[in-house]
Amino acid sequence: MGEDAGEEAGAYAPAEAGAEMPEQPDAAYSPAPAYERPAPAYERPAPREARPAREADAEDLRERDLVVFMARGLVDHPDDVSCEILSPGPEASFELHVHPDDLGHVIGKQGRTARSLRLALGAAAARLGRHAELEIAD
Repeated sequence: MGEDAGEEAGAYAPAEAGAEMPEQPDAAYSPAPAYERPAPAYERPAPREARPAREADAEDLRERDLVVFMARGLVDHPDDVSCEILSPGPEASFELHVHPDDLGHVIGKQGRTARSLRLALGAAAARLGRHAELEIAD
């Protein structure tokens, strides 16, 4: 442990006064910039072509009629109830319109009535092997 230990310990000790230190570190140890955006590994695909608008089929119309039927039983102005098909097909989307005074009747306490309408519509759509969403317009 004599001189060999001292030489190894001195290798990591600070340089003595008067000894020259290299001004720039080696290129291999230079820190990388804080953030560099990596080059993309692939090219972006071309944008998809717009799909033609799909016509509402018999199932879409039956689901719409179901929503109108349920909503008319809840409101004071049943003649003002209408339902619009936003996107027909297996992933259908509907928008329910009611008289402004009846909006609270359709939504219900803490949205429970609206949730029930959505649940009934979803169950009817599931029987047909489809999915349906319901939005209530303001």
